Amino acid sequence: MISITKIFRFETAHAIHQYKGSCKNIHGHSYELHVTVKEKELNDDYVDGLGIILDFKELKNIVQEKVVNRIDHRLLLSKEYVSANKIPWSAEELVVFNVEPTAENILIFARDQIAPALPPHVQLHSLKMWETRDSYAEWSE
Repeated sequence: MISITKIFRFETAHAIHQYKGSCKNIHGHSYELHVTVKEKELNDDYVDGLGIILDFKELKNIVQEKVVNRIDHRLLLSKEYVSANKIPWSAEELVVFNVEPTAENILIFARDQIAPALPPHVQLHSLKMWETRDSYAEWSE
């Protein structure tokens, strides 16, 4: 199996409602997201046609539009956090999740946005997102 990976970097703030440590407070991270896709048809031979599974530019455009542009330099909070606290930010600055915006849930959000936007012959294989230099969440099919 051959896969390709594109790396994205973005800045996002969040807070975890009712967390018992400092992550209960609004704070930011410099995230690094690795998006890996593969052909739906398993094939160990050369890649036909142009010899590419998916143009890196096309993958970049999909992830930028569906994920990065929606959460980069935004504040991610859960509905529970918003209802329990006075939030002075505008709708442009704030993204409200139905669940807590942890690294794991942000990764699931990314999966749910990217997978349906891929061309029919390509599938999402894995996502890996670093929240800090030494901590990451990972999803794979």
